[in-house]
Amino acid sequence: MRDIDEDRPTAPLEKSEEPLWKRVIFMLIIGAMLSFAQSILVLIAVVQFIIILIDRRQPNERLADFGCMVGAWVAKAARYMSIATDAKPWPFQEMD
Repeated sequence: MRDIDEDRPTAPLEKSEEPLWKRVIFMLIIGAMLSFAQSILVLIAVVQFIIILIDRRQPNERLADFGCMVGAWVAKAARYMSIATDAKPWPFQEMD
């Protein structure tokens, strides 16, 4: 698994080449996607809890991996939203 700070720039941020109006539109779209991702994470947590109750404390590995993937996306989206990076998260770029 990749380090969360891997694509975070170490040098001070430079001025973005992207027009401000375009960034605002992307921020609105990504903000809505973040809200949806939060709902997905809550759903994953509830389903995973039910699974461990039923299956003798054995979590579903695929569900756990999906939760990690959603969490990594949320981290990338947060970096874009806070203007720590110009790298847009999926679906605007490939998901790593």
